[in-house]
Amino acid sequence: MAALNRWFFGPVPLARIAIFRIAAYLFIPLDLLVLRPLGAHHASATALYQPLVVAELLHLPRPTPTLIAVVTWTLIPLALTAAALAPSGRWQRVLGTAIFLLYFEQLIISFSFGKVDHDRIAYLVALAVLPTVAGARLRSEETAESAAWALRCVQIAVVATYFLSVFAKLRFGGIEWVNSATLVRAVMRRGTGVGRLLLDYPWMLHWAQWGIVIMELGSPVILFLRGRWRYVAVGVLAAFHLTVYVVISIMFWPHVLCLLFAFLPTERLVRRDAEKAPHAVAETADATPGAEAAESAAPAPVGGQGARRSAAGEAVPVGGDEPVHAVGQPPEGRNAQDEPQR
Repeated sequence: MAALNRWFFGPVPLARIAIFRIAAYLFIPLDLLVLRPLGAHHASATALYQPLVVAELLHLPRPTPTLIAVVTWTLIPLALTAAALAPSGRWQRVLGTAIFLLYFEQLIISFSFGKVDHDRIAYLVALAVLPTVAGARLRSEETAESAAWALRCVQIAVVATYFLSVFAKLRFGGIEWVNSATLVRAVMRRGTGVGRLLLDYPWMLHWAQWGIVIMELGSPVILFLRGRWRYVAVGVLAAFHLTVYVVISIMFWPHVLCLLFAFLPTERLVRRDAEKAPHAVAETADATPGAEAAESAAPAPVGGQGARRSAAGEAVPVGGDEPVHAVGQPPEGRNAQDEPQR
């Protein structure tokens, strides 16, 4: 049990949460306006509307043009505001919670008019857990168990997307999913120029199907990898998604976002920038070596830092300072003979 607690709640830098928030919230305008625009005209396609089970359980209203417009144009400014405030950590719980609820409603409406895309699962989990972390700022050097819990939830959702997709393949396609022309059909339907070149080598696509299933079944291993091995695993998964995009122009954008920002130590990017500032100051000081010497050669102010001067230029004592004496006059109770010989 102790090992499980260490794995689930091992402190994680809060700066990683702040960076994750910026990326997650900036993705929303891109998603709503470019990748998956949900226009008001969807509400008129009543024959295509089949509410999801969760919509029926929550008794959500049937989407109307007004509802779709309100959800969309409320989400976008909220997301931009949350992304702008994420570096300072201000208002993240309030804004993040509102964004999660509105985006959840937007997904329910969108999926009720078509298929449910599994590339939004991890992203929806991220929107749900990111507001739970307090005190996450871009320049934070502290770590927190709450940050670890949030990232672990996203990591588990990312892995579950891969692992459970195998059961979806076998459920609908059976073992023939890996032994038939599954990828050949996908390339013929929406393949790119690169993908069509592979049609001359169907054996490559056949073995690629086996490789995909093996990779997805082994995806839980990434949860227990550390250091370079984890980076290699993330690189393999990212390369897989890039290959799919090049071959059949399908990219799981929000899923890849969660893969990168939940598993990689992105806080090092901020620390690296912060470490450059002291070096820049040091280089500036080295470029003017005479400045320090000139400053040290300048006479110290008479009477200490608190000394003032009258209009005639004479030193005036300030309360708490040593008494001010004329030039060449020794202090009271001290003879000139007591002065050290130079």
